[in-house]
Amino acid sequence: MALEDLFKNVTKRFNDDTPEEREPVFKCPRCQQTVQESKFQEQNKVCPNCNYHARLTASERLRMTVDRDSFVEYDADMESVDPLEFPGYAQKVENLKAVTGLHDGVITGECTVKGSRTVMIVMDSHFMMASMGSVAGEKITRAFERATEKGLPVVAFTASGGARMQEGILSLMQMAKTSGAVAKHSEAGLLYLSVMTDPTTGGVTASFASLGDMILAEPKVVIGFAGRRVIEGTIKQRLPDDFQSAEFLQEKGFVDLIVERRNMRSTLSHLLKLHGYEKEETGGV
Repeated sequence: MALEDLFKNVTKRFNDDTPEEREPVFKCPRCQQTVQESKFQEQNKVCPNCNYHARLTASERLRMTVDRDSFVEYDADMESVDPLEFPGYAQKVENLKAVTGLHDGVITGECTVKGSRTVMIVMDSHFMMASMGSVAGEKITRAFERATEKGLPVVAFTASGGARMQEGILSLMQMAKTSGAVAKHSEAGLLYLSVMTDPTTGGVTASFASLGDMILAEPKVVIGFAGRRVIEGTIKQRLPDDFQSAEFLQEKGFVDLIVERRNMRSTLSHLLKLHGYEKEETGGV
């Protein structure tokens, strides 16, 4: 083989193996194994090696849960006005709006799930960890109020780091406001399904997320109020390794059912129909 031909073969093999031409891979933060990005996406962002359920955007959650073209968003343009003029807060919100395409960390609306009409609340941890400020609290409250007026159930996918410190006491007030709206919805005899995803913590856990008629959770998600370090420092005791996991809380009776992502849509549909929210004649798939 001529030296020129050898050089061409070596160059071709080298170029064929360049990172730009390889398929992207996902490295699981739990088991550290890698999987092809396309396969990871096909599995709805669930690691095939350890069953790690990665965090979803609100749009991804809606896409795999609600019936196609059935979702009608509530209060789409509502956004924070920086009530305390907290340093850097307004700019941070603007940056996140540009990156995520959201106005805040929660999307609410009306849809069908396999034909059963429901009000849907989806929190998105990609927007300031879906912390609950005045906008998130108001959107969630309005969603429950509309569900009460229309006699509809509510399904809420929670995922939050807690209250939004940049809004101070206004953020903490949302705990009471959302809880009050849930209470009125319950008094009307309507169903509320709370689905806790990773992570559901702080004031969200201490308010509407824990008030569901049934509390569901994805596998291994973190659920709690204060962090492990804060609690251990307060009680001066070592906590169990699986403390604040969905499985630990199911064992203690706080979580009713752990549902894998691939089964979530059918499980929600089953529970809605079980409680009398039948498939609409003209809606659903």
